[in-house]
Amino acid sequence: MPGDAITIGTDMSTLRRAQPRAEGAARVSARTGGRIGALRMSGALKLLFPRSRGTVQAMVVNSAGGITGGDRFRLEAEAEAGAALSVTTQACERAYRAQPGEVGEIAVRLKAGAGAVLHWLPQETILFQACALRRRLRVELEDDARLLLCEPVVFGRTAMGEVLTEGLFSDRVEIFREDERLFTDATRLEGDIAAQLAGPATGAGSRAMALVVHVGGDAEHQRDALRAALPESALAGASLIAQDVMVARFLAPDGFALRQLLMPALDRLSGNTLPRSWRL
Repeated sequence: MPGDAITIGTDMSTLRRAQPRAEGAARVSARTGGRIGALRMSGALKLLFPRSRGTVQAMVVNSAGGITGGDRFRLEAEAEAGAALSVTTQACERAYRAQPGEVGEIAVRLKAGAGAVLHWLPQETILFQACALRRRLRVELEDDARLLLCEPVVFGRTAMGEVLTEGLFSDRVEIFREDERLFTDATRLEGDIAAQLAGPATGAGSRAMALVVHVGGDAEHQRDALRAALPESALAGASLIAQDVMVARFLAPDGFALRQLLMPALDRLSGNTLPRSWRL
């Protein structure tokens, strides 16, 4: 009848649970001579290949624009025997607010064959208030393969006044050589992340951090060069955990300060082949 309201019975809580989520998967392999071997892409994960000589440079693009609870991304990348592969990202990844009980997941598996060179150099992952992100990175190396790995994280953008008083960040990095565990690093921050990072034995108030691992016969030389180049005021350090494995950690008050520390180190460790996307 005229004037009667039309009512649609909808449970809004059900709509929130049923929101569409982003999914993406990609796989790439590099062969000698800078040639691409296998290549597959699906969903929101894309790969671009900037021009380079002798090295396959793969740039990961998340066309979903970021990650939130319930998103799923998988990446596999392999440098075949004697090949060189460098993997980076087009821009910083962003982990946005998640619905209660939902966690975004990123799973990366990297392989390097005999005599191969593999660089894993994504730009920073920026965590936003109330994010929920779980990342897993597994690296498998053959005996004489070389590796450069960097994982930088920013806990809120200080220029925007962001403070992470709620969130979940679970991160695990595993490196194997000939099926033997070479290195494992695990981080879990949940709840008031800013308060947890404020402790003197955790982050000393830092809002950005990075893990760098270098595997190669020059690890000791690289450790000494990195230590010598670090400013005295830097919250950073480098150590050998095996004859050919160097591990370095960096802490900084924000993402800009972290880059000031990281970029000279990564330039040196990569042989001045840091991807161009880092400089844009």
